[in-house]
Amino acid sequence: MYENYLIICLVILILLSVLAAGLLVLSPELRGRFGAGVQQLLRGMQQGGAGFLRRIGLLQTAVGQGGRGWWAMQREAMVRNRWLLLATLCVLMTPLLLVFALRGEIDAGGGFDDLPAEQNAVIAQLLQGEQLVPPPPLPPEAFLTQEVELIRPMLMSASRDWMQLDEDFRQRLLIVFRLMEERHGYKMALLEGYRSPSRQNTLAGMGSHVSNARAFQSYHQYGLAADCAFLRNGKVVISERDPWAMRGYQLYGEVAESMGLVWGGRWKMMDFGHIELRRRGVLGSQPPSATAAGTSSE
Repeated sequence: MYENYLIICLVILILLSVLAAGLLVLSPELRGRFGAGVQQLLRGMQQGGAGFLRRIGLLQTAVGQGGRGWWAMQREAMVRNRWLLLATLCVLMTPLLLVFALRGEIDAGGGFDDLPAEQNAVIAQLLQGEQLVPPPPLPPEAFLTQEVELIRPMLMSASRDWMQLDEDFRQRLLIVFRLMEERHGYKMALLEGYRSPSRQNTLAGMGSHVSNARAFQSYHQYGLAADCAFLRNGKVVISERDPWAMRGYQLYGEVAESMGLVWGGRWKMMDFGHIELRRRGVLGSQPPSATAAGTSSE
């Protein structure tokens, strides 16, 4: 998130530097005075001591000569070259405009950008079709493996209640589950759906390797995100080191994106099991049910 602002500040600094250089090019008088000033300063630095101070005074005198007349010459030069100056400013502003236009792409790694999901006719047709129902809950034993505890701490206390998910997102996720099984032979498991604000803060406090989002910075708090994995022989498989699971994550990302969802596998801090449905104006707000839901889903 903060990387965007650093990039923008850097671009602005570069543009200002180029603009200053452009003014020097457009005004021969200014360029001459600048060059003479630099030479005077360098000679003064070489002399050192009293000589340095004396030459600084000469430099100030030289630059200060002309007064109002000097500024008048600069204005005249800018008026004469106004169209060239305008064209130069347009060219220089292009990178800055591109940075703002591509903000969502730059910050995808954090997953906090509040952007609307892409819509298309295929998605609309699937969502208007059969309303799928959530699968029966898995037994607790499916999550009681050393791998799960190592990779996903506190998973046993996570909410896997499909009814706490946004209705639109729930249907998209169920379609993803069906397509993964019917087309690719992967049976999916919901690891965590809705996540209370207090649980989000607890996970963030465990370090960025667990979560780099605090309360209301994640779509989990709005029922618009889910973490999923695969079922094999009745056990949940999460590890990306498993070639079978890694291939599944790639297919899962493709299917999820075809449903207009955002896949965490494309983020800088990759989260292969995470998908979310982004909506404008959601992140940062506090839904009325947040307090009540938070007390029931820790």
